[in-house]
Amino acid sequence: MGPLAGVKVIELAGLGPAPICGMLLADLGAEVILVERASARAGEPKRIDSLLRNRRSIALNLKQPRATETLLGLVAGADLLIEGFRPGVMERLGLGPDACQARNPRLVYGRMTGWGQDGPLAQVAAHDINYVALSGALNQVGTPGGRPVPPLYFTGDWGNGGMMLAFGLLAALTEARQSGRGQVVDAAIVDGAVAMMGVLYAHLGTPFTRDGPGEHHLAGSAPWYDTYRTSDGKFVAIGPLEPQFFGLLLDELGLERARWAPLGFPAVDAAAREQWPALRAELTRIFASQSRDHWCALLEGTDACFAPVLDLAEAPRHPHNVARRNFVEVDGVLQNAPVPRFDRTRPPAIRPPPAAGADTVAVLRDAGLTDADIESLRAAGALA
Repeated sequence: MGPLAGVKVIELAGLGPAPICGMLLADLGAEVILVERASARAGEPKRIDSLLRNRRSIALNLKQPRATETLLGLVAGADLLIEGFRPGVMERLGLGPDACQARNPRLVYGRMTGWGQDGPLAQVAAHDINYVALSGALNQVGTPGGRPVPPLYFTGDWGNGGMMLAFGLLAALTEARQSGRGQVVDAAIVDGAVAMMGVLYAHLGTPFTRDGPGEHHLAGSAPWYDTYRTSDGKFVAIGPLEPQFFGLLLDELGLERARWAPLGFPAVDAAAREQWPALRAELTRIFASQSRDHWCALLEGTDACFAPVLDLAEAPRHPHNVARRNFVEVDGVLQNAPVPRFDRTRPPAIRPPPAAGADTVAVLRDAGLTDADIESLRAAGALA
């Protein structure tokens, strides 16, 4: 079941974007074997760690040569491998691309890092905020004249890390099935962030890109693409870029089109910006005069490009999210549903995250090892 049914993935347990990639693949039906440390929470449930759902878990002590050999045996039957260590770690474990592809020339070997496999920062410790900062993206987030504000992890780890790796793996897998040869996919968060900033860089020096926190018209500087507080202390979001949608919003709010419509997109030049504070003041006054529910009743479902700003408790209950089944509950844990949607090869039902090493014996049996082989590995300290 699922569009990736039949695809076999070996995922070395890690943090951040690598498990996100594994979740995306597993959600769509790939068989993902999560290789965990033999000493790491063996047998301990991970029910709230939804990133680790839909996996089978095997616990190996990769400091033992027999464990390394066992993993290479699993690699021989896999299509994809995911690892998120610093450059050189997998090579020191005897599990680098050369060793793995010697066992399986068709293997697509995915490497997920923040800085990439080379470059002066490749070996430096960092986190999501640092990678986004180096791409130029962080300097766009915040309020005009203020400091850059750290975005949530989906700006780096999720969108520019895990999803980019998944995209690269599937592209390489498609090619491998034609050529019969695997390859290494070097996915770095900073690379992905630069790619997502491409339009801003292309427009650098034009009125469409103003460099600085909140200066871009889609980052909060424009009054018609921003959030506003309502009388009950909640917020609404508006974003009518197209003139016809902006005109509709003005009509619904009782604002004169002749006065305010010329200030909408694509008027982002200096002359328009001089008048934006007056428009913002009007919008601030109007939205503050009524509750969020009032504005939802008036604007939600129209082409005014409006939405309420929901908190984490409200979002799962919104009628549109309910209708789209965007949230699911698994083993008592609320989490996101698999995406995107497929009309024919629908993904299988979500399975909760496995306990570390819960499937060690079953996975090794599936790979052809006998019970005597497995017991010998355990006695040698290769297994949990």
